[in-house]
Amino acid sequence: MSGLTFKGGIHTFEGKDLTKDKKIIDLLPSSPELVYPLSQHIGAPAKPVVSVGDRVLRGQKIAEANGFVSANVYSSVSGTVKAIEDRRNVQGMMTKAIVITNDDFYEEAPPIPVRPIAEMTKEEVVAVIKEAGIIGMGGAGFPTHVKLSPKDPAKIHYVIANCAECEPYLTSDYRRMIEEPEKLVAGLKIILCLFEHAKGILAVEDNKPDCIRILKDLCLDEPRISVKVLKTKYPQGSERQLIYASTGRAINSSMLPADAGCIVNNVDTIVAIYHAVIEGRPLMERIVTVTGDAVRYPQNYRVYTGTSYSDLIEAAGGFKSPPEKIISGGPMMGFAMFDTNVPVTKSSSAVTAFLKDPVSSAPESACINCGRCVDSCPSRLLPSKLADIAEHYDEEKFTALNGLECVECGCCSYICPAKRHLTQEIKMMRQLVLSKRKKK
Repeated sequence: MSGLTFKGGIHTFEGKDLTKDKKIIDLLPSSPELVYPLSQHIGAPAKPVVSVGDRVLRGQKIAEANGFVSANVYSSVSGTVKAIEDRRNVQGMMTKAIVITNDDFYEEAPPIPVRPIAEMTKEEVVAVIKEAGIIGMGGAGFPTHVKLSPKDPAKIHYVIANCAECEPYLTSDYRRMIEEPEKLVAGLKIILCLFEHAKGILAVEDNKPDCIRILKDLCLDEPRISVKVLKTKYPQGSERQLIYASTGRAINSSMLPADAGCIVNNVDTIVAIYHAVIEGRPLMERIVTVTGDAVRYPQNYRVYTGTSYSDLIEAAGGFKSPPEKIISGGPMMGFAMFDTNVPVTKSSSAVTAFLKDPVSSAPESACINCGRCVDSCPSRLLPSKLADIAEHYDEEKFTALNGLECVECGCCSYICPAKRHLTQEIKMMRQLVLSKRKKK
């Protein structure tokens, strides 16, 4: 089937066959301690509202948003607060976290107070979403209540459900769409209640024909919701590329999707909105794909936040043999890990383990001026030139050549026959420029 798309991009090895047919399994934590970082989102870290020695319940708020761009944190188990201390996160950095000893009773706290959606005002719906601690669960971690509070709601024309899942190996969103499509559609309808002039789009890549069929059937009587079929290509699920492919509207690094009249949310985020607004359930679990050729039994799990990555790997049968690389997320945009004794957070989508690391074993050589990085760049940049400039720390030239427009998708590094670390160089320079601007 023909699909909508954007200029540039690449066709990677998908690797989804390892888990796409594996039904979601509910996984209880096996380690006695669960760790809840206070920074699981973009914005200010949450502020603890419990103390060491307190007994907490599953679904109890343990840290509250510390500002508008922040998010509440909830315990996913019942037990005792053991410590509030620095713990290592998935990026390898030390960050303040609440440590809870699981009592294995899973005694539930009262749900967030909600009423039937028809009886709630728009402000009340957003307030419930904020109270539930929902963030973008596709990886960015932006607090969802902020995204759903644009300056002018009347100018929002499209609410896009990012169902593309273009990252290789990941199938958690796919399994959600297969097993719980009604919750996805219901969650999208809740968001549409906030924007009277908007239409809903379920944007799905054409390598998921079964999802497309299911969602189209569910939306037959939904005049405000349509299913749009996208061409299977990476990074089709990147926010800018998704908006362009779905609506023909373009945004750049100085714009938010709302500036183009769009709101974009990940599948898991939309389902979390459904659970919060309809059931009063805070965000304290998510679907995680455990995959890669080093994993004995690749699988999709419904995981409690705070669970150790080591528990996930153990549940999947452990490793066939010691992997050369373990990644939190997918191989294109994930973080390489040196320690699996770190917690699953709201934005954890996968753990991917490989027996071999072709990136570190491939020697880097000089650029051969083939232009493949330029052809593949979805932002229409000159990656090889930008990487050269980044190596010399020339901020002025980097900015003049639109280096800040890079979405850090990794297409240039993937396609480069010289095996140059283009994305890493550009990403480092972007972070340097942006941090200096922030300080000013």
